[in-house]
Amino acid sequence: MDGIVLSLDEIEAVRLADLEGLRQDKVAEKMKVHRSTISRILASAHKKIGDALVNLKAIKVEGGCCKFLNERGE
Repeated sequence: MDGIVLSLDEIEAVRLADLEGLRQDKVAEKMKVHRSTISRILASAHKKIGDALVNLKAIKVEGGCCKFLNERGE
């Protein structure tokens, strides 16, 4: 089975825009990038996620030097 790869930037942009309900200008502000960059990141992420859902592909997250923390910051 094929899969798709989402970057940490794509995951964070989707989290802020889709789950937190922030507008793209606020997402850009929080991620410290230009609004047009957020627009491109979200378009890429949404296309990949749609492909994965419709075509039953696995989603893998990779890239970047960040790590996910729980609510306590651990």
